[in-house]
This record gives sequence, structure tokens and C-alpha cells, in this order.
Amino acid sequence: MVWGRKARTLRTGLLGAVALAAVFALFPPVGGAAALKIQLRPRRNAVWVAAILYKAPAHVAPTRQSRVSLDIRPTTEWGTPNELLVLDERKDARGETWLRVEFDHRPNGYARWIESRFAYLSVDPWSITVSRAQRTISVYRYGVRRRWDHVVVGKPSTPTPGGLFAIASELLQPSPSEFTGSWILPITAHSNVLQEFEGGPGQIAIHGRGGSSFLNPLGTAASHGCIRIENWLVDWIAARVPVGTPVDVL
Repeated sequence: MVWGRKARTLRTGLLGAVALAAVFALFPPVGGAAALKIQLRPRRNAVWVAAILYKAPAHVAPTRQSRVSLDIRPTTEWGTPNELLVLDERKDARGETWLRVEFDHRPNGYARWIESRFAYLSVDPWSITVSRAQRTISVYRYGVRRRWDHVVVGKPSTPTPGGLFAIASELLQPSPSEFTGSWILPITAHSNVLQEFEGGPGQIAIHGRGGSSFLNPLGTAASHGCIRIENWLVDWIAARVPVGTPVDVL
């Protein structure tokens, strides 16, 4: 299914925005905000993830003079820390570092620039690849595949969109036996067919299985666009793979 907005249970153990900011005040961002130098690949097959510390303007270009298209906050609409995949970095004429980050907004692939001083950077060695043709999911750490399984992808009338996305949040569900299983992992992708679904914007998610979702076997194309996986696997991912991890849907 394309995930709506009915299930909003938060992941247990996540730091709130105030606690997060307090921790990062004691441990400054990588390299210091003023003199930050990053490489897009901090280590082979790893990426940077930017945890937003303060409300910040997101610009269309890496300069303060460029248009602000939206403001970003330390927490998401689900109340979880806002952690975004870093796609690029630039320095402006003043020597300030800017980060191009991906948002869970339409259209798919929506990315904007923020100043690095508004974020804490961490290295993420994880990545996820979903093959719509083979109907499989692979989870990698530093490029080494750690888990693999078949999945349910979108049916022909409501296909799972392709592209480079990222995990937007991790939401523990109250009843693993219900349709979405034990966890919902919204990603920064939206259906190209359904503009809204169950009161939400038609956002795509990786989620578990329960109840009537078992009627569609793994390895089939039967969802409204979401990627359904076994509960044991979504549990394993949620316990290890952080928000902001890239999800490449092929």
C-alpha cells in the first residue's frame, strides 16, 4: 500500500530534539561548523547524514542570497529527529560550507541547500537497494550485502517509483499482526499515481506484513506502491540502519 498518516507510533529510544541539541552542543559537528570539510564518500560505500539541530532555511542554491523554498526543523511531522541524506557539498564566497540534502517532498528527488552550521554530520555505512524487476531487497554495510529477501512491490496500476531516496523516519507499530506489520519506514518517495492516500500525501514506505497483506506472496507486484517485507527483516533494519540511509529503487 501507499502509506497514509494513520500509523504514527514513534520509534522507541530516539532522542527528542531538545536532548539531541544538548548532546551536539557537547560534541560539535564533524570538523567544526566553521571549518567543515567533507568528502561525499567519507569511506568507500558510506555517506554523510545531516541531523538538523535548529530551524533552518533551505535554499535553492548554496548562497544566502538565493531564494528560500522552505524552512526545516529539528523534528519531523512524526516527532522523530530530522536526519537527511547529504547529496552534495559546496563552499560559498565567504568560505561557508553548504550541504545539498534530500527531502520527503514532491516531486521525488526534491533537494535543497542548507548551511552546515545548522546540522550535525555523521557517517552512515548502510545502504538499501530494491529491485522492482526481481522484486527483491538487499541491505548493505560498507558495500557488503548483509541481508536479502523477496518483497512485494507496487502493482502495474500503482507502481513503486524508481530513483534514489532515503529513509525519512522509523515508526514502531503497536500491533505487528496488522497490515503494515511491526515497523513502517517512510522513505523520501511519493506515488506518481496517487496524490493522496488515507489522509496522507501518498508517501512510499518500506513496511512489514500482517493480516490481509499475507494474501499477496513475497515476490509479487500487488501493493499501492509501498515495499512490503517480512517482519523479521524490517525489525532487523530498524534496529541497525539509521534514518537518512539511501534507498536506491531500481
